[in-house]
Amino acid sequence: MKKNRYIVFILLFAAIFSGCKVKYSLNGATIPIEAKTVSVSFFTNKTTLGSPSISQKFTEKLRDVVSTQTNLSLMKQNGDLQFEGAIIDYNVAPVSIQSNDQAANNRLTITVSVKYTNKFDESKNFEQSFTRFSDYKASTSISSQEDALLTEINRQLTEDIFNKAFNNW
Repeated sequence: MKKNRYIVFILLFAAIFSGCKVKYSLNGATIPIEAKTVSVSFFTNKTTLGSPSISQKFTEKLRDVVSTQTNLSLMKQNGDLQFEGAIIDYNVAPVSIQSNDQAANNRLTITVSVKYTNKFDESKNFEQSFTRFSDYKASTSISSQEDALLTEINRQLTEDIFNKAFNNW
C-alpha cells in the first residue's frame, strides 16, 4: 500500500513540474520555453570619438555571448527575443593625478543603450543604458591600448546585458 502512495506521489510531482513554462540553462539563465530564436541587431556608433570598429566588436561580442550561453538559434532579425541599440558614449578622462598635476591613469568609459524585447513576456522587456570602463596608463596612447580596453569593456557590458535579460538582475 505504501508503495502505491509513493508511486502516486512521484507521478503527481512529475505532472505538476512538467507543465512549467520556463527553461533553465546550466549558466542560470531563465529563458521562456517557447523561445527558439534570438536576434541581435547591429549596434550603431553614435559617438564622436569612438573608432569605427567599436560597433562591430561590440555587436559580435553580444552575439557570441548569447549564442554560446543559450541554446537559442541566432537570427539576423525578428527573433523571439531581440536586442537592439547603439553605442551612445565613448569618453577618455584622467582618473588619478600624480604629484606634478599630471594624470597617472586615464579611463575609457563606454555607454551602450539597449532595447530588449521578449515576444512571450512583455514584463521582461527593457530599455536601459549600460556603462563600463577600463583604466590604462596615461603614459601610453589610447590608440595603442584601445583593442585590449574594448575587449575588457565589451566583456563587462555584454555580461551585464545578458544578466539583465536572462537572469533578471
